[in-house]
Amino acid sequence: MIRIKTISEFHRFRQLPPPEHPLISVTEIELVRRTVEPQSASWCYDFYAIGLKRVSFSEAINFRYGQQPYDFNEGILSFVAPNQLLSLSVDTKQETTQSGWLLLIHPDFLWNTALAKSIRKYDFWDYSVNESLFLSAKEEATLIQVFQNIRQEYHTNLDRFSKQLIISQIETLLTYADRFYHRQFITREKSSHQLLEKLETLLEDYFSSDQLITKGLPTVQYVAEMLHVSPNYLRGLLKVLTGQNTQQLIHDKLIEKAKVKLSLTELSISEIAYELGFEHPQSFTKLFKSKTKLSPLAYRQALTGRSN
Repeated sequence: MIRIKTISEFHRFRQLPPPEHPLISVTEIELVRRTVEPQSASWCYDFYAIGLKRVSFSEAINFRYGQQPYDFNEGILSFVAPNQLLSLSVDTKQETTQSGWLLLIHPDFLWNTALAKSIRKYDFWDYSVNESLFLSAKEEATLIQVFQNIRQEYHTNLDRFSKQLIISQIETLLTYADRFYHRQFITREKSSHQLLEKLETLLEDYFSSDQLITKGLPTVQYVAEMLHVSPNYLRGLLKVLTGQNTQQLIHDKLIEKAKVKLSLTELSISEIAYELGFEHPQSFTKLFKSKTKLSPLAYRQALTGRSN
């Protein structure tokens, strides 16, 4: 793994001219030289990196990020946060050509600004690289203009307005990315709904087995790992498509199973709680009531007239 601590160090490593500002840099990607063996490489930065990339390559090349191939027919926007591991594998040594823009932002540049606190509110910082944003031509043109605005601003004579204007442009870039990700969840309907189907099957299998007793409720991290996506990407997709996050959907599936057991079995409330992975019946009762406005006992009584 290669750890790069400063933007100046990145420029030296990639054989670029020294940055005009030590805490922020905008570079055309075709100028960034690959200086390590292309077959396999891992990096870790101490700063934020936003890349807008378009790659052209021979059909013989199998180009991958993580475990998944990329469709390079469109521009791709990716985000890397400080201390996040970035891995890249290229299956052959044939040359690729890349174009686009790379924005590097050191956290110190954001010091004493509102963006310093709000920048991590965007879920896409924690997406895996293979969950990058696929841009339409119009979206790509919009974002390229923002990259160019940032570069133009810090290339001019810096004054007391410069930092505020650059911060404003960064916020604009992040807001556009948030909007375009929401669009992607909707327009890539097939892959999005396939993921929903896999989630439904995963939860159904989990809740129908003895895993609730042996392992307890599935965690968001477990579900994301089983679906081969990052937790934040899954949450963002579910929010757009269902209006609920992963935890809420897990709880909804649990309540479905609880209702069946309450209406069709003779099990006590404590026994049902145990079978659903709860150590304490009170926790089950609290969750059930928060979802249905009734306690498990009241729900059973309303359906069957039984009192246990």
